[in-house]
Amino acid sequence: MRHNKKFNHLGRTASHRSAMLSNMATSLIMHKRITTTLAKAKALKKYVEPLITKAKEDTTNSRRVVFSYLQNKYAITELFQVVSEKVGDRPGGYTRIIKTGFRANDNAPMCFIELVDFDENMAKTEKKAKRTRRSSKKAADAPVAEAPVAEASAAETVEEAPATEAAPEAAAE
Repeated sequence: MRHNKKFNHLGRTASHRSAMLSNMATSLIMHKRITTTLAKAKALKKYVEPLITKAKEDTTNSRRVVFSYLQNKYAITELFQVVSEKVGDRPGGYTRIIKTGFRANDNAPMCFIELVDFDENMAKTEKKAKRTRRSSKKAADAPVAEAPVAEASAAETVEEAPATEAAPEAAAE
């Protein structure tokens, strides 16, 4: 019977699967985004999110526990110093899977998995949208406030214009 055996074996032995997930988790932590198949990304999400939760508490024991999964001291340093600082207030959901289509040779569903707080493109679009809304509100208020100033400067320009026109006439005579 297969009770409580729900995780995807990914067509690999246990040792191969654990080594692959460890390597993928290290790459995800170091590069913040990796491209892989959908099945591997889903397995990686279940593998790496508890490690990120463990990294929120920077103790010797939590470092040792995470090191037993990743086996890469540079990834551990990156995880505990950089990643844990960004996800410190987030209650979970540290990764995002975005489907990208199908691989050309075997039609496998492809996607990229990324750390949510490190996605610059999404952060830029959100910030741009907020800026656009704010600037449009300010732009609507700004012409009302600037209109008297613009009229005054236009009046000054009109007063200066005849003086400049008179000067060329005097030079022509």
